Amino acid sequence: MKRRKVIDEVQELINTYCEGCPVKKQLRIDGGKTRAHRFCIRECTVGERIRRYGKHLT
Repeated sequence: MKRRKVIDEVQELINTYCEGCPVKKQLRIDGGKTRAHRFCIRECTVGERIRRYGKHLT
C-alpha cells in the first residue's frame, strides 16, 4: 500500500469516526485525557484499524 494512500485512509477514519466521538468525550470527562486515549488505542475498533494502517508506515 502506498504511503500517501495509508495516510489518507487514516485521516478519513479520524474525520469520520473520531472527531466528535461521544465515547471519547465522556471518557475524557470521567477519566481524563489519558483514559480516553488508552480506550481509543486499545479497545476501540476504529483505533485497531488505525493501528493496522500504522504498521504499513513503519
